[in-house]
Amino acid sequence: MDDGYRDRTAFIRGAKDIAKEVKRQAAKKVGRGVDKMQDEYTKRSYSRFEEDDDDDYPQPQDGFYRSDSRHNDDEGANSDSTEGHDEDDEIYEGEYQGIPRADSGKADGLGGAQVGDVAAGGVAGGAQFRDFGELAAERKKEREELAQQYETILQECGHGRFQWTLYFVLGLALMADGVEIFVVGFVLPSAEKDMCLSEPNKGMLGLIVYLGMMVGAFLWGGLADRIGRRQCLLISLSINSVFAFFSSFVQGYSTFLLCRLLSGVGIGGSIPIVFSYYSEFLAQEKRGEHLSWLCMFWMIGGIYASAMAWAIIPHYGWSFQMGSAYQFHSWRVFVLVCAFPSVFAIAALTSMPESPRFFLENGKHDEAWMILKQVHDTNMRAKGYPERVFSVTTIKTVKQLDELVEIGADTQAWHRRWRMRLTSLFHQVWDNFLACFAPEFRRTTLMMMAVWFTMSFSYYGLTVWFPDMIKYMQKQEYALRTKVFIKERVEHVTFNFTLENQIHRNGEYFNDKFISLKMKSMVFEDSVFEECYFEDITSSNTFFRNCTFISTLFYNTDLFKYRFENSRLVNSTFLHNKEGCMLDFSDDNNAYMIYFVSFLGTLAVLPGNIVSALLMDKIGRLRMLAGSSVMSCVSCFFLSFGSNESAMIALLCLFGGISIASWNALDVLTVELYPSDKRTTAFGFLNALCKLAAVLGISIFTSFVGITKAVPIMFASGALAAGSFLALKLPETRGQVLQ
Repeated sequence: MDDGYRDRTAFIRGAKDIAKEVKRQAAKKVGRGVDKMQDEYTKRSYSRFEEDDDDDYPQPQDGFYRSDSRHNDDEGANSDSTEGHDEDDEIYEGEYQGIPRADSGKADGLGGAQVGDVAAGGVAGGAQFRDFGELAAERKKEREELAQQYETILQECGHGRFQWTLYFVLGLALMADGVEIFVVGFVLPSAEKDMCLSEPNKGMLGLIVYLGMMVGAFLWGGLADRIGRRQCLLISLSINSVFAFFSSFVQGYSTFLLCRLLSGVGIGGSIPIVFSYYSEFLAQEKRGEHLSWLCMFWMIGGIYASAMAWAIIPHYGWSFQMGSAYQFHSWRVFVLVCAFPSVFAIAALTSMPESPRFFLENGKHDEAWMILKQVHDTNMRAKGYPERVFSVTTIKTVKQLDELVEIGADTQAWHRRWRMRLTSLFHQVWDNFLACFAPEFRRTTLMMMAVWFTMSFSYYGLTVWFPDMIKYMQKQEYALRTKVFIKERVEHVTFNFTLENQIHRNGEYFNDKFISLKMKSMVFEDSVFEECYFEDITSSNTFFRNCTFISTLFYNTDLFKYRFENSRLVNSTFLHNKEGCMLDFSDDNNAYMIYFVSFLGTLAVLPGNIVSALLMDKIGRLRMLAGSSVMSCVSCFFLSFGSNESAMIALLCLFGGISIASWNALDVLTVELYPSDKRTTAFGFLNALCKLAAVLGISIFTSFVGITKAVPIMFASGALAAGSFLALKLPETRGQVLQ
């Protein structure tokens, strides 16, 4: 009896499963039939966004496409997230098998599928799926149609108040990137004394920002193509501002290094996202010019950093300390001030919308339509035409591939759900990155990699080599002014003034007092100090070599043991020595010089920015890129004639003013060579490669400071020549719609 009951129950359950599967297949066919009939006499209307009468439905304009979205009803098609689910189903077989949605036209569904043993958990053989290549070709065609229609819509929206508002908002984000490049270089002369940094530690601190930006560019560039330009930019700027703020307060070298690394990771997403984001609001005839104008904010960031460093760091009175454990000197105030552009960019970006092109690429028609209407209405009101109506009713959207549906999402632990989501996101980003090396884009990507690498290697290598060469020349000139005193005898004299740039040999000092003075670049060799008194001494580059101290007292000085080389101390005493590393007072003039040189070098790119913006859409991206690279290559040869400080500064300004045009052209070209769904991924990867080349260039070029000029000049010229040659092999994008 029980066996019969169980057999009957199993039979009924199997019959129900078969009926549900048949119902699902029939619903798909009916849905497709209804859709075909619907296409013949109606278009989807968005009259709810307009002020027309409810019965007055506007018809789509010529050249515009209806939305691919469908109505879901009881017997119709399902959404992406519910495909294959019925009301009574808990899960369906094979939660994700790459089956396109039949109702949205992604595929033709199951051709000739036969229902077999559904209760056993699968569809019997015979199910035919659309070839992936055919689906990819269809999606590519849709993207081309979308690009053409999107360009027409942007022309209808016009260029006006909305684009200029977005220009200044994104400019702040780009300005923050420019500031980040200069921060560590400006604070290093003071931070090395505050944190007692060795030469290797100083070198790592100088490179850590580039390493962070390299990671950030790749990470945020890839994510921006998946979760949105605006959202990724907000997250990256938030990370930058938070860790920039923390870095101004932390005391240890390791924590400061970590904060600057994470700050660099945050700001690394700025350049690839900002240019891609802004380009998707610009019509073809405005794109090259206005992207070049946007580059000016990087220059403004450098000027801001130089001016703030000049105004803040030398003011040592802007500091306080809590014992010897916590010190907050003026350079930390400068680090804090440098976080302001990022904070302001975050505040302004919250009022701006996401890129409508990103929404259309991801099938979000309504959101994209509303943003484009906002752009249109904002510009028309500003131009004095508030009565003009946004005439677009529907926009082409790219058909979406099915995405992974989480099985049992409500019952799983939260950490497992997040792990699944992050794993899925990682695979999507990685697959998108690999698509940049697909046969369609492989040649373009490899050529762009070569151009980005050569440009960055030469530019960053030379721009860091220039200041180091200037410092070297300053040291050489300073050494020539050194005064030498031999066999002097000084008795009963009180020194209470600064002693600087002197060498004393074989001197005798008896009962002399050195009180409240500063010693800068002082060297005493083979000298004798007898019954002398040193009090409140601050020193820099001061050494006593082979000297003898007899009955001498040192009180409150920073004359530590390492300053006494092969010296003898007889009945001499040290009382209350100063602790820790003090700020180097002797670098005041050098610090001002560094800030001034950086200020001039950054300001010198202004003419190049203006020229590139005015000519970018007239002569084309490739001519601008190759021409500027050739001129930069030629200007490198003049570096051999820079025999003094003034000449080197002038050559630095010349090189920066010429090379900026090639950077602007390269940014525009990178935006326009890749389709929307790969744009920030490719840009982020190339920008990460740029930072890697910068690290290599800086390391190689600076190793030749004080040795030879020929090798850095040869490296830079060769790299620029190779970059200009390869640039001519790239396709010209002027006059093309944004893919």
